[in-house]
Amino acid sequence: MAQGAGPDKISTRKSGAKKGAQKYQNKEAYKHNRNSKRTKEILALPVDGLCKHCTEIILWRKQFRKYKPLTAPKRCVGCDQKAIKKAYHVLCDDCAAKKHVCAKCTKPEEIVQHENIKTPEEIQSEKQELEGKLARLRERERRTYLRKLERGEIDASEVPDVGDDYDSFDDDFSDSDIDNK
Repeated sequence: MAQGAGPDKISTRKSGAKKGAQKYQNKEAYKHNRNSKRTKEILALPVDGLCKHCTEIILWRKQFRKYKPLTAPKRCVGCDQKAIKKAYHVLCDDCAAKKHVCAKCTKPEEIVQHENIKTPEEIQSEKQELEGKLARLRERERRTYLRKLERGEIDASEVPDVGDDYDSFDDDFSDSDIDNK
């Protein structure tokens, strides 16, 4: 027996034998805790300045709750400044733009632009607009909307106008129907 190798260090696989397939394939999406503030923050972080492959990696990490955001700025490989504020990036946004490369893999690939990238100011203004619309709703309509939003049945941008529930009721009974009776 070799020096330093105990009986528990012996391999049981024959030479040339291949390892089996991956047991779990992650076919079903992970269900996030809806009330988690950290998860909401992570999902709201923008994914920009990356090639298609790296974008898919980051989106997968967010979907399966593997994404770990940075707690402190990281040092850029290009300029040696602590300017990287996004997790998994190795180049700051300025260096990546100057070199026309992906900020994660540093390959000169085409950079994917996401449509849903919003600045904190835009998010804040949308939130204020939503609160204003909710304040104009009747109590019953507001509670119904918030309940549907919590269940995930509707999107936050689908705030009904004041009195929408009653408009459809009024259309069912017109003045001509009442006159004929």
